[in-house]
Amino acid sequence: MNDSTARRVLVLGGSGFIGRYAVAALLDGGVDVVVGTRRPGRPSGRLPTTADGCEQRQVAFETLLDPADWSRLIGDVDAVLNCVGILRQKRSATYDRVHHRAPAALAEACRASQRRFVHVSALSLPIDAGSRFLTSKRRGEKAIRSVGGDWMIARPSLLEGPDGFGARWLRGIARLPAFFAPTAATGRIAALDIRDLGDALAILATAPTSTLNFTASREFDLGGDVALPFADYIRALRRRHTAHRALAIPVPSFAARGFAHFCDLIDFTPFSFGHWELLQRDNAPTRNRLAEVLGRTPRQVIPLTA
Repeated sequence: MNDSTARRVLVLGGSGFIGRYAVAALLDGGVDVVVGTRRPGRPSGRLPTTADGCEQRQVAFETLLDPADWSRLIGDVDAVLNCVGILRQKRSATYDRVHHRAPAALAEACRASQRRFVHVSALSLPIDAGSRFLTSKRRGEKAIRSVGGDWMIARPSLLEGPDGFGARWLRGIARLPAFFAPTAATGRIAALDIRDLGDALAILATAPTSTLNFTASREFDLGGDVALPFADYIRALRRRHTAHRALAIPVPSFAARGFAHFCDLIDFTPFSFGHWELLQRDNAPTRNRLAEVLGRTPRQVIPLTA
């Protein structure tokens, strides 16, 4: 993409938690949005009402592993925003295909056609991670860097919003008088408002290159400005509803790890082995570029006095 504002953007995973907020922000900015989704036209009500007239295209990442597979999908857009991710593997939709091989092929197709490519990854991916969920995301990032072109990687921290799978669970836990807290969950969480992430992604996808600061990096770590350990974060969420303090019941590391594997097996809660690994490390940006991208003060998820 040349140094002009993108006017037509393909949002992959546009009906997902992150994608639909990015779609809403792009539409608010007057951008023509094409929604990439596994099931086009499905009356799920997940897209914002402003997206009723948007074109939808069927996209199944596990089948798009060659740059040529992507060429027909991106030929008439200025930029591609990839918000696709899977919590758990299902049949051919493996971590390696969805988080690594398909984004790598897409990055190559964008480079060859001079399209901007914005890829949403995750914050604080540990080098020594054992979870395939996390290692596949690291491989995807590495592949995108190696391709070159007009690429960007956005790494959001834990997301807070009314309709996210994990966010709903955490809000529910915060309403309980007692909750389980793994003893090893000492990493600080700098939760990010999903609306701010949507706005930031819309800017990264559309802004002229001259207005974006690539001097430091093409990688943007995005998070909130208050970082708290897991138990304190749950209590901070609870203060939205009541002044009564909840009891945090300590859970030994071996039990938390076993429960994480069990959750992966039954595919029920948003807690997974990957998230268990993340809870042991800070989920907060070392250099938070959120305000830089937004050009304004971000929304507060947790009050500064929490």
